Amino acid sequence: MSSITEIQELLKSQLRQYPNFPSEGILFEDILPIFRNPKAFQALVDGLKMHIEATFPGKKIDVIVGLDARGFLFGPTLALSIGAAFVPVRKQGKQPGNCISAEYMKEYGKDVFEMQDDAIKQGQTVLIVDDIIATGGSAKAAGELVLKLGGEILEYLFLLELDFLHGRDSLTAPVYTLLSGQPESS
Repeated sequence: MSSITEIQELLKSQLRQYPNFPSEGILFEDILPIFRNPKAFQALVDGLKMHIEATFPGKKIDVIVGLDARGFLFGPTLALSIGAAFVPVRKQGKQPGNCISAEYMKEYGKDVFEMQDDAIKQGQTVLIVDDIIATGGSAKAAGELVLKLGGEILEYLFLLELDFLHGRDSLTAPVYTLLSGQPESS
């Protein structure tokens, strides 16, 4: 694909919406069809890579941090495509070894993210990726983990943003999304 606009059109065509899932009043954005279409999956990675190269020309990106679980779907592929390491942020109790943790709020309670305590070195440059930014709570927790280990967050990258929830307002680094999401429900 030659342009971000073409990539965005292809990605939008792959998204599926499910009203009232997982509960009444929620319009669920399903990104999984993107990964069933190799052309769309490649376009997702290419679109993010194009953005990274344009935003950080000549800058070495050391680490891509992907959030549990859908940040794992494209984070490693994006990391490989730009020559960076991939570091997962997992839910509590899912990783071996010594871990650091950060708590965050979800719509129905608290949760905890963890990262192995040697996953990021002091001064490494980091991009944090996930599929969707809604309230920003999980991305903020991932950012806290990166900062605890001395990493430098250059940017948060998302496929889709639910604009009406203003999740980017809680993050301490720039935010880029390939697609804007659904309007506020009435």
